[in-house]
Parts: sequence; structure tokens; C-alpha cells
Amino acid sequence: MLSLIFVSIMGITQREIQQVFSTLDLSEEVFAYLASKFERIELKKGEHLLRAGNRVEHNYYLFDGCVRAYFIDDAGKEHTFQFALSDWWTSDYNAMLKKEPAMMNIEALKDTVLFALHMDDLEETCDKFPDVQRFHRRKLQGAFAAFQRRIMENLSKTAKERYLNFIQAYPDIEREVKNYHIASYLGITSESLSRIRRELSRKDKARAIS
Repeated sequence: MLSLIFVSIMGITQREIQQVFSTLDLSEEVFAYLASKFERIELKKGEHLLRAGNRVEHNYYLFDGCVRAYFIDDAGKEHTFQFALSDWWTSDYNAMLKKEPAMMNIEALKDTVLFALHMDDLEETCDKFPDVQRFHRRKLQGAFAAFQRRIMENLSKTAKERYLNFIQAYPDIEREVKNYHIASYLGITSESLSRIRRELSRKDKARAIS
């Protein structure tokens, strides 16, 4: 079980679990079974779902809200690794799969509702229902592909190119996230981010005039 500090006494409704697995054509009985395996977590803005050093035994579906995953280097500097929005999955996958203490921290950037699925329940569910197994495999493959693209972008793209790709991938997130978190995600300073935005704004105005 998860810490009672975080777990709501409310369960997961069948309608909510149908949203999680909206791409699957499952029976009412299977949806009811899946709903029984998830736990609801409600976080206020600024609260943490996970802190470095914790055991990681759950995968988390973000039902509503926004979180960021970050780690702190040996010099004490924060590095934002991921933003997760509604209908995303998040966890410290390295720690979960290798059964090691978490390196990541996961913080709510606004009031957030997540559904937690224990690894044992995930394995049991995948064994019982091949459609669910394929669903989770596709989600993991998509996540690993996204992480690979991000690493390649950080090695090969300019800061402006990374920012443009960021706002394409997260079109509405700038309303929710502080500038320094975005700068940290992009691997640049807040000043550099402001400079990029000013440059793009000037170009947009010049195009509008012409």
C-alpha cells in the first residue's frame, strides 16, 4: 500500500479507469477488475509524489494536473528531467525496474490527481489480459523513444531549436510551469530562455507587419 498521507479514501470509478484504457475494447468485468488494482493519489501544488531515496513500487497514471520529475546533482543543482500532463504515465523507471532507491523527485506543479498501479498488480494484470500487456508495452516503448529523442536533441540541437521542439510537444504547459523549470529542462539558464523568447517575439512581430 502507498503512504496514507497521499492516498485518497476514494476509489477509482469504472468511468475513470475507462479513460486510462480508452484505446482498449474491454468488458465491464475487466474494467471493474482494473479499477480495483489502482489507488487514487491527490496532491496539492508543491507536494511530492516521490523523493530521491524512496522505494519505487508503482507506475503512475496522471489523471488530471501536471508534475515534473527532477534530480539533484552532486553540486546541489536541480535538473528537470520530465514534465507529465494529463493522460501521461510517470515514475522513476530505473529505480522501479532495478529495485534500487529512487534518483528522481516527482513534484506536483498544480493540484494533481494520479492513479497508482503496483508493479506486482501490473505484472498480474498483464499476465491475465494480453490486451493490457500490449497496452503497457506500447506505452513503455513510446516513453523510451521519447527519452532517446530528447537525448539526441540535447546533443545536436541549438537552445532555440530545443525550445521550439519543447513548445510543440507541450503547447499549453508554459501557463503552468515556472520559467526556471523550463530552462532547467532545456539545459539553459533562465536568462537564455528569456533571450530566445524575445528573439522569437521580434520575428513574429516583423512577420505580422510585413
